[in-house]
Amino acid sequence: MTPAEIRDEILDILSEIAPDEDLSDLEDAKSFREQMELDSMDFLDIVMELRKRHRVQIPEDEYTNLASMASTVSYLEPKMKDIIKA
Repeated sequence: MTPAEIRDEILDILSEIAPDEDLSDLEDAKSFREQMELDSMDFLDIVMELRKRHRVQIPEDEYTNLASMASTVSYLEPKMKDIIKA
């Protein structure tokens, strides 16, 4: 997947987890928690959804890499490079 496809996938997951959030003005460099009302369970849901959809394993000690859209895409790009978007 390309970085743009990964970003779209994260937006799709966020829209499922937080359907009332307006994601249209999400700033990539700013943390998700600063911009959205996500609790730790919502954050865990993001990790679980990535695992379910793409079999991407994210060790708990690497969750900090998923703080913002920019860091999430950078972190996931090498892990998802061979995944073809359906």
